[in-house]
Amino acid sequence: MGRTELILASGSPRRRELLTLAGISFELGPVEIDETPQTKESPLQLVKRLSQQKALASFQHHQRQFFYLSADTIVVSPQGKVFGKPKGEKEATRMLKALSGTWHTVISGVAVLDARKSASKHHVFCVKTRVRFRPLSRSDIQGYLATGEPWDKAGAYAAQGAGMTLVQEIRGSFTNVVGLPMAETLALFKKIGIR
Repeated sequence: MGRTELILASGSPRRRELLTLAGISFELGPVEIDETPQTKESPLQLVKRLSQQKALASFQHHQRQFFYLSADTIVVSPQGKVFGKPKGEKEATRMLKALSGTWHTVISGVAVLDARKSASKHHVFCVKTRVRFRPLSRSDIQGYLATGEPWDKAGAYAAQGAGMTLVQEIRGSFTNVVGLPMAETLALFKKIGIR
């Protein structure tokens, strides 16, 4: 593969950083799509669909015969509610209260569209990670909101940032919680010929 035959269909600085740390060359091709869940769509179905749609939308915009990598990450509360990015302080507070002192699940759907062969050729997988928060007081939540970190994060927290102070235990891929499960992504890259 040449130096840049991969386009990252995401504006996430966390995903950019993870790929850069892994020594992967890529170009940016972020896209905006409607991320509204469909009726009776499971969390796994949701992240798979959104990751595929993002990869396809990026290809349709760029029209280059490259690989297109996209991902979508959600948090599923103990009550089974899907938490995306909070729309404001009230919603972020509600999310953090729901996660306080409990286990929840972080799910990422990852899609790679191989546009060298066909715009319909997607490689898709999902990774789940279990995360437990310590019990959070009202002041803990207010202090974390004051950092400004929750606003563009699924579940209103970033485990790699100040949000690490909320997390008591993680079972599974840490990079999945950050936004891109790297071990699984690199294994797919190797399988399909991305160096």
